[in-house]
Amino acid sequence: MTRTLDGQTIIAIADELAAAERDRTSVPLLTGRYPGMTVDDSYAVQNEWRRRRTAAGRRLVGRKIGLTSKVMQAATGITEPDYGAIFADTVFENGSVIEHDRFSNVRIEVELAFVLATALEGPNVTVFDVLRATDYVVPALEILSSRIDLPGRTIVDTISDNAAFGGLVYGGNPTKVDAIDLRWVSALLYRNEVIEESGVAAAVLNHPATGVAWLANKLAQHGDRLEAGEIVLAGSFTRPLWVEKGDTINADYRELGTITCRFI
Repeated sequence: MTRTLDGQTIIAIADELAAAERDRTSVPLLTGRYPGMTVDDSYAVQNEWRRRRTAAGRRLVGRKIGLTSKVMQAATGITEPDYGAIFADTVFENGSVIEHDRFSNVRIEVELAFVLATALEGPNVTVFDVLRATDYVVPALEILSSRIDLPGRTIVDTISDNAAFGGLVYGGNPTKVDAIDLRWVSALLYRNEVIEESGVAAAVLNHPATGVAWLANKLAQHGDRLEAGEIVLAGSFTRPLWVEKGDTINADYRELGTITCRFI
């Protein structure tokens, strides 16, 4: 691991991001203020943020993988994946009415969620290991919420910000991985009954399970693993869609069903 920031600085950054989350604001780019900050430093910030949430009684239920598709990398200017933590109080059921003001810089992404039947621990986890370990996949929308200013962000900023995770809306039909070709799962994304985005799951590293394998191997580098029962958001296969207060979002995954939610 390559760390350049001391523990006090890591805590100070975590304090700043916690205040931004509480106040629904965003803070200046970390890379502009800590030019030597590394990926390992940013995961240390994220881990401190996660530790505080767990200590406050919030329950970890899964992980998100970000920036796995070319369309998302082009949209953000960041060229490597990242990951963040999902807590139970950020998971919404299909048809939920969601408070827009609870998030900052709100956008929606179209994804598949893998629900694990058994633990996955790297290194050397493969796509086949992921498929064997998966109980089912289900359509999911990720709500992005950025607590760090968007223009000019790097991977270091994004990781520190818990990979810009805000929330998760799940719906549709839970489906076994051998019942469908996951590469060809497609979705149409509508905002206020107007189609805005569409995509195919193979855009995520050629197979959405590849992202889950990447995550298991990356977590192993930090002494962590994916546990049975965890939800893993495999990464978006559309560009992020900006969402305003009053918008209704609908995603049609064809045979996997639909997801809808409304922001108030």
